[in-house]
Amino acid sequence: MSGSAIRRDRLFALFGDMVDLYSPSGKEDELTSFLEDYLRACGLAVESQPVDETRRNLIVSAGASPSLLFLGHIDTVPACDIEHYGFSACGSLCRGLGTADMKGGCAAMIEAFAAAAEQGTLGADAALALVVGEEETGDGTRALLESHRFREALVGEPTALRPCLAHYGYVEMFVRAFGARRHAAMSTRDTNAIRALLRLLLRIEERVERDEPDTVLNIRDLRSSEAGFAVPDLCAAGVDLHVPPDTRAGPYAKELRRFVDATLEESRASRYEIEFPTLADGFRVDPASELPRTLRRVLEGSGRAWSPAAFASHSDANLLYDAGCRPVVLGPGRLADAHTRDECIDFEQVVAASEIYAGVLSELYGENF
Repeated sequence: MSGSAIRRDRLFALFGDMVDLYSPSGKEDELTSFLEDYLRACGLAVESQPVDETRRNLIVSAGASPSLLFLGHIDTVPACDIEHYGFSACGSLCRGLGTADMKGGCAAMIEAFAAAAEQGTLGADAALALVVGEEETGDGTRALLESHRFREALVGEPTALRPCLAHYGYVEMFVRAFGARRHAAMSTRDTNAIRALLRLLLRIEERVERDEPDTVLNIRDLRSSEAGFAVPDLCAAGVDLHVPPDTRAGPYAKELRRFVDATLEESRASRYEIEFPTLADGFRVDPASELPRTLRRVLEGSGRAWSPAAFASHSDANLLYDAGCRPVVLGPGRLADAHTRDECIDFEQVVAASEIYAGVLSELYGENF
């Protein structure tokens, strides 16, 4: 974006510092304190919003009741290797925990707000929220929505800078099957809890592959009781199902429950338990609404194609939509690189994201720069 006020050196330094501060969900406070000092040093007004006894969100706004939200989460998943999670760069390729999900997006938003404040294009109608807890319960965004309401939002999750006007729904399921503990030599298909749950998971996988080609199934977890040289009497599984935007999560979970009931009742599990701790509907945003139209002008003005997609994961955008906000997801990095041992991002995408965010602020609240 020609003439952008984004400062690459400042953005790179901020990004590296953020990645070097370990901030898994529940342990974000050191990074929160660093960012609060950083934002104030940039001359931005910062509200510190308590989430629990030790954790806070940071909200930047020049007005009392902003209607446009820029949202980023500063927490990450736990490190695969606590000795090697920090920031490194080789050319423009940056590695480290959270580079793609989503410290790159957060750094880009912070730099966009700092640049807009310097240029006088930070309108009172815009807010930046840096929230905690997205990778677990979403408690940071839930706290934000208890005290603030927004009309539209731009969420910086990794989309490789492709605007996502649609968002998948999410169904989280836990299943526990119980059997009979006995000597390992006495194991049969009728008594083994692991066998019962394995058959169920394979049937769910077959059902999704056959009937739901757009659903994303992840068998997240499969574990049994410590049995030694014995038949385990418990097996538990956690399953993630990311369902297309037009699929309602509640009815989907009810139908899945009926399928699980029928399958496990055919097994010889002595009993079983099913729960759905998280249900989130997907959504679609009207491309004619203000934020998508503004984004399109900014993207096409910088030579980028307007090619909307669907975000095929769960995120805080689901919570925003449920609260009456209309979120668009657009951020640097690839979802495929997130939560991996070798998480990485191209710094040029972080710069481009910051220019896009600054361009939105300029289009809405100031002269183009």
